[in-house]
Order: sequence, then C-alpha cells, then structure tokens
Amino acid sequence: MKKVYLFLLLLSSLASVLAQKNKVNLIVGTYTNSCYSKGIYVYEFDTNKAQIRLKKSSDSISNPSYLSLSKDEKFIYAVNENGKESTVSSFSFDAASGKASFMNNVSSKGADPCYIINDDKNVIVANYSGGNISVFGKKEDGSLAEAKQVIQHYGKGVNAQRQEKPHVHMVYFSPDKKYVLSNDLGTDKVYVYNYNPTATDGVLSLKDSVSVKAGSGPRHLTFSKNGKYVYLLQELDGSLTTFSYQEGKLTQINETSILAKNYNGTFSSADIHVSPNGKFLYASNRGDANSITFFKISGKGKKLTWKGQVSTLGKGPRNFVIDPTGKFLLVGHQYTNDIVIFKINKRKGTLMDTKKRFDLCSPVCLVFAK
Repeated sequence: MKKVYLFLLLLSSLASVLAQKNKVNLIVGTYTNSCYSKGIYVYEFDTNKAQIRLKKSSDSISNPSYLSLSKDEKFIYAVNENGKESTVSSFSFDAASGKASFMNNVSSKGADPCYIINDDKNVIVANYSGGNISVFGKKEDGSLAEAKQVIQHYGKGVNAQRQEKPHVHMVYFSPDKKYVLSNDLGTDKVYVYNYNPTATDGVLSLKDSVSVKAGSGPRHLTFSKNGKYVYLLQELDGSLTTFSYQEGKLTQINETSILAKNYNGTFSSADIHVSPNGKFLYASNRGDANSITFFKISGKGKKLTWKGQVSTLGKGPRNFVIDPTGKFLLVGHQYTNDIVIFKINKRKGTLMDTKKRFDLCSPVCLVFAK
C-alpha cells in the first residue's frame, strides 16, 4: 500500500511539474489615457489550453506602450509615450509572482518613443516624433543610466501628412547582435548601424542604409529563422519587402503586399512575425482592414507565397505575438480593448478563432517570456 501511495505521489508531482512547464508569462503594455489601465499587466498563459490568468498589474504608470524583457527575465524596460515629455522606465521583475517594481526613469531624448530593445549592456529606443534613436546604458542594479548617445535622422518623404520629417519606427538587433537595424517611416529608409555594446559613446555607428519605394513608410521588420533574409512591412502602402541579409548588408530581392486584391478600404500596416518553426509569416493591418495576412515561407526564406487572410475580430490590431510553442497567436486590439486568441495550424499556417478573448484597456505590446 505504501508503494502504491508513493507511486501515486510521484505521478502527481510529475503532473504538476509538466503543468507548470506549459505555463509562461505574457507581459502586456498599454495606453493609459483612453480608458482605465494601470499600465503593465502580467498574465499566466497555458500553452496547452490557451487559458489566461491575471497574475499582477503594475502600479499606475503612464502609457507604457512598448516593452522589452531582459534576457534573464529579471527586468522590464518600457517607453512612456507622452509627446515631448516622454521617458523610458526600468522595472525589476519577479517572474514567479508577476510583479513589476518600478526602479527609475529617464528622458527618452525624443518625442513619442514607439519601440524598445535591450541586451546585457544597453537599452535602445526608437523615438517616432523625435525622429531619433537613443541609447541608454544599464547600471549594475539593472536600472537605467542617462542617455549616452542620441542619433538624429534627417529628411522627409513624399507623403506630406505622414512624412513631413523623420519618424523612427523601430530598432531591432540582428541575430548575431553585431548590428542594429532601424526603420524610418518618414524618410522611406532602413538604416543599419554597427553595434559596439561596451563603448562609452558611439555605441551605434552607421554602416549602411537602403531606400525603399517612395511613400511606402517602413514600420516593422523581422528576420527569417536562418537569419539570411529580412522581411520589411510598410505602413503607408501595405508593401512587404524581402531582402537578402549578410553582415549588415541588405539587398532587395522581392516585394509583395499584405492587401487583398481589389481592396479599397482604409488600412495601416502594423506588426509582423515569423512562426517559431520558420514556415509562415504573419502581418497585421489596421484601418478598415483589421486583418492578419499570412504567407508560406520557402526557398530557405527567400520566397513568400500568399496563403490567406483572416479578420482579427476587433479594431486596431497594432501588435500581436505567437506563443513560444507556436500553437497560438494573440492579437491586441488598441481600439476595442481586448486580446483575441487564435489557434495556429502548424502544417498549413491557418488561424482559427478559439473563441477565447479577454478585455484589457488599449493593449499595444504583447511580450512572452521564454
């Protein structure tokens, strides 16, 4: 009897461990000026059942619209998007409880920061209205030091309303962390910077830049799974451009669109991600479209083939994320104030509504812990 009891206890313990392995943290940044939000929310997400449980929310923080989690998952860095008064904040993060504790903030050195990345040494921010990039060092406790470099972009584009000046929309590490790529919606360019993380100044130095179609408005990009190709999504015309990539050099090889044929409504391309298995690419669109278009990736990353498009079932799919297992895709809707969960068919890339969604004020950045 004692052996049976011990065996059952072992099975129970094993089941508990396996259940915990299926649960990961989902961290969400929000706007706080359009509805009630405390700022940063941490959820437990079950990658088997697509179930969500709120763990913690931050103390009231102003517009932490984009977030970046440190590699060791001990810190969260957030932009605080407030025009010319914008800041960047650091938080210590307890992954077990989900609690994010404010540490400090510093000026973003540019208006309306809209993207943020970090590594062991630095935090790098794209300032949209400021048209510049700011680099911040990390103190020993993980908090932010004052900016040690600010790079200003110059120029404008053909769209007088949206491209009247530079609008830096993204900063993104190359897979080997040797370079930082930056999309400028205002100048129709992608900049590539050499990255020297230990430099006291001159952390970023310009290596190259590539121009895209006038008026297209580069917004977000991502790499193929093998790191040999870059996929660039343009906000203003719906273009999706493929580049070959080698040692910081981008060469355009193909271009398609995320818009359906004969589409006549308003649109505003938003976010782009590759599935964890590297087989499919997904891109979201706002305006009247409110859709996700998906493509099959072939030719070791070189070729994109349109496979379909689905409604995101809400308004303003500014950001979406794929869970680490590749089973589910979660869409944050800025204007209908919810997050909708789709199931991914790993073989076909298709998206199916799980009928699971949860309300949250103006979600605009979704980040899964690893």
